[in-house]
Amino acid sequence: MSTTVAGDDADLIIRGGRIRTFDAAGTTASALAVRGGRIVALDADAEALRAPSTVELDGRTVVPGINDAHLHAAWLGARWPHLFFSDTPPEHQPSGALVSTAAERRAALRHAWSLLAELGITSYTEPGIGPGEDDGETGCFGTDMLDAYVALHREGAQTSRVTLLRLFGTIDGESTLADFERGIRSPAPETDARWLSIPGVKIFADGIPPMATAWVCEPYADGSTGHLLTRGDDPLAAFRRMIELAAGDGLQVAVHATGDRSIEEFLRVLEELPAPPRAPHYVVHGDLATHDQIARLRAVGAGFAVQPMIAAHTRSWAGAQLGPERLAAAWPLAEMLSSGVLTTITSDAPIASPDWRLGLDAALDLLGSDDIATRTALLRRMTTDAARQDGAAEWKGSLEPGMVADLTVLDEDPLEPGRAFASIGVARTIVEGRTVFVRD
Repeated sequence: MSTTVAGDDADLIIRGGRIRTFDAAGTTASALAVRGGRIVALDADAEALRAPSTVELDGRTVVPGINDAHLHAAWLGARWPHLFFSDTPPEHQPSGALVSTAAERRAALRHAWSLLAELGITSYTEPGIGPGEDDGETGCFGTDMLDAYVALHREGAQTSRVTLLRLFGTIDGESTLADFERGIRSPAPETDARWLSIPGVKIFADGIPPMATAWVCEPYADGSTGHLLTRGDDPLAAFRRMIELAAGDGLQVAVHATGDRSIEEFLRVLEELPAPPRAPHYVVHGDLATHDQIARLRAVGAGFAVQPMIAAHTRSWAGAQLGPERLAAAWPLAEMLSSGVLTTITSDAPIASPDWRLGLDAALDLLGSDDIATRTALLRRMTTDAARQDGAAEWKGSLEPGMVADLTVLDEDPLEPGRAFASIGVARTIVEGRTVFVRD
C-alpha cells in the first residue's frame, strides 16, 4: 500500500482511490498531497507533485479523520476492554481505583490512543477532567490525570488530537458554585491548542431518563420530576451563575442535560448572553429536547452532542419512566439533523463502544433510513461538525488544501447504502501527515 520515490515537492502523496473531502460542495478527489502536515493539493495538482512517500489506496476510500466529540479516553484506556453496555455481568466489571500512579495514568492514555488509532479516530473530546474528581473512585478524572495529559502532550506523545473540558464538580454528580468559582479562577495549562485544546468547562445539570433523574417538566410515572445536580441554597441560581461565569471568561460550556427542563434552563441563560464563544456552547445528550428547544439552540449558535448507541441500549428501559408518547419523541436525532442545529454524533465511551461505525449504524436505526444523503449527514457529524464544536473548523474536519492532513482510510466507501458501517474495515489512520495506524 506504500511506495517510496525521490523528490521533495510534497512529503506524501495519497492516490488510487476515492477521497471524500467533505468540503461544502461534497467534492470527491482521486489524489491528495501533503506537505508539513497539511494538505497542499488535490487530484491532478497532487499527482503532478513528487514526494518521498506514496500511499496507494488500491481502490479504498479516504474520509476526514473521525472526531468523537464526547469520549472519556482516560477512563476507556483504564477499563478496556470492559464497557458498561456489554455482555459482561456487573460483578465482573472493574471497580474501585483503576489508576493510582503517574505511570498507570500515562499507560491508560497511551492505551486509549492506540485503540482510537486502530478505529480511525484522529480527534476526540475528553469531557470532564479536574479537581472536582481528585478524590474520585476511579482515578481517571482528577487533576493528576490532567497533569498526565499535559506531560504526554509536551513530550509529543499524542497520536490523537484532544479537546479537554475542565470539571469543577463530580463526574455524573453534584457541584457547588463555590467550587466552580474557585476552579474558574485557576488558569488552564499552556498547551498547543492544535493538539491539546482546553477551551471550556463541563457542568452536570441532571441525570438520565431511565433512572427518572433527568429534570423534566412533565412528571414521571411515579410523580417525580428529577432535579438539578448543582447544589446550594438556590440550585437554579447556582447553575445559571456557573454558565454566566464561564461564558463571561470566553469559555465554552458543555452541559450534561437530558431532561427538557434542564435544557430549557440552559437555553434561557444562553439567550441572555451577548455573543457565542469561538467554540460553541452545547448540550450533551439532549434526550428529551423539544422542537422549540432545538430551534432556539440553533438560533443562539449552540448545539447538541448525542449518542445513538445509548439510545439503542436504554430506549426500552426509559419507556417505563416516560410512557409511550414521550418515548416516541425522545432522542429526536432526525429533527436535529433537519433543523440545521450543530449536532455531533458521539460514543460516550466507555459507556458504549468507542467504535464510531457502531454509533453510525445505531443512528441509521434511529432515523429509519439509509441513503447517500443520510450517510453523508451522519459522517459530517463526526468530521466537519465535530470540528465546528471544537472551534477548529478553519483547520480540521475536511480534506481541502490548507487543512491538516488528518484522515482515515477505509476498505469501502461508507457513503454507499446497503451495508453496515461496522462491516467496513479501517486500513490506515493518518494524523498531520503521519501514519499512526496501518493494518497488517
